[in-house]
Amino acid sequence: MASIAKDKNGTRRILFVAPDGRRPTIRLGKVSQRAAESIKYRVEQLLESLNLNRPMEADLAQWVADLEPKMAKKLANVGLVPDPEAKPVATLGPFLQAWLASRKGDYKPTSLIAWGQVVNALTGFLGADCPLTEVTPDKAEAFRQSMLAAELRATTIHKRLQHARMFFAHAKRQGLVDANPFEFVRHRPGDASERRAYVPLADVERAIEHAPNGTWKLLIALSRFAGLRVPSEALSLRWQDVDWERGRLTVPSPKTQHLAGRSYRVIPLFPAVRPYLEKAWDDAPEGAEYVIPEEYRRRAQGPAGWANANLRTTLAKVIRRAGLEPWSRLWHSMRASCETDLARKFPLAVVAKWLGNTQAVAMRHYVDVTDADFERAIAGVGAEEHAPTDAEEKAAQKAAQSERAGNGCESQAEGGAHEKTPVLQGSATCGDTLQNRGLEAAGIEPASCDTSVKASTCVFCRLSFALVGSTDKAYSRLAHHLSRAERSGH
Repeated sequence: MASIAKDKNGTRRILFVAPDGRRPTIRLGKVSQRAAESIKYRVEQLLESLNLNRPMEADLAQWVADLEPKMAKKLANVGLVPDPEAKPVATLGPFLQAWLASRKGDYKPTSLIAWGQVVNALTGFLGADCPLTEVTPDKAEAFRQSMLAAELRATTIHKRLQHARMFFAHAKRQGLVDANPFEFVRHRPGDASERRAYVPLADVERAIEHAPNGTWKLLIALSRFAGLRVPSEALSLRWQDVDWERGRLTVPSPKTQHLAGRSYRVIPLFPAVRPYLEKAWDDAPEGAEYVIPEEYRRRAQGPAGWANANLRTTLAKVIRRAGLEPWSRLWHSMRASCETDLARKFPLAVVAKWLGNTQAVAMRHYVDVTDADFERAIAGVGAEEHAPTDAEEKAAQKAAQSERAGNGCESQAEGGAHEKTPVLQGSATCGDTLQNRGLEAAGIEPASCDTSVKASTCVFCRLSFALVGSTDKAYSRLAHHLSRAERSGH
């Protein structure tokens, strides 16, 4: 029960015993006895609802809803009604679903699927009705332990914790939680090389021989010889993207099209790909728009974007028909093997541009050391095959510009008008001649377009435009190479 007390200054207050035994006071100020009795009656009704743990009756609920904010706050302070200023407590399930729905317009369906898997895992473990404020670091760690118990891959656990951290970072920005419970709950990702497999060219050629038709041969060639993503890039390729004359392919990139300047990339029309592409052109019906026939595109395009549509299953069958054991990550491994091969011949920055990734991603997930690398190292060969460094490239370009400006002799590249050769390299064996165009620009000998260095015995020589210049260091390096030849008696 409640009672009314009147103070000396004429103010009134209501006294009562709360369900938890406390004796709070509601100060009413200077009000009439009749008004105080009316409020006391409602306080007793509220106490009855709390003591019996039953909802308020309709007229009482309406009275509470019609209260002035000041009186509602006084009743809330003593625990009789909910705090009118309190924010509603967000629960895990609705919060995560709302977050996911807000991303549908800006992200790829595949990203939404990956996030949705984490949403399902979190709500399944913690409960959809779990208040966000009750998700503690201990519960976050328990979630990590549950994934370990389920024997998920280390990289999967790492990514799911990363996504969970992102979800709760958003909740913190919205003021729904004070701290991110996943901030310090982490898991080391697995070694990317464990699932990486280098696919030798001989194995790919055997697989192509056993492919069921020309389309399948082309798909394998585009993946292994040109590094296209399958299915998204290979099945998005149009005939208008093929520049036969200049030897270029403009590759649409659905995966990165939301990034500025990365909706497509231009790559060389590699010689290993051209025959399969030409065959597909000959077989294509009149007016065909896409390189890969429409029937393959329809099967691979679904509501969630590009899907493999049994491409992985069929490729595994082709590999087995060729007498080989399917390698891990069938399509990705062929793309990665392509980048590994290209990285031996060209600067990694160039290769990364062609493959549509970054140098850091290439080194972690694509480029690998092969048995052939070990064999060349053991045999003591291979240095002459290395691509030039950035410094050598810049020096070569500068030297080439100086040469064109200084002597007027036209330099003809062996590969044709479109082929650039910033570094002259090779092995000079008995009777071989290396055309030393760098000497013409340096001015050591009278300018001549026929200047050459002859080796009468087996002498390894690696010359670049960066070697010869107008500095003392360049002259010193050249003199060092010439003196070694003289000491050999040649």
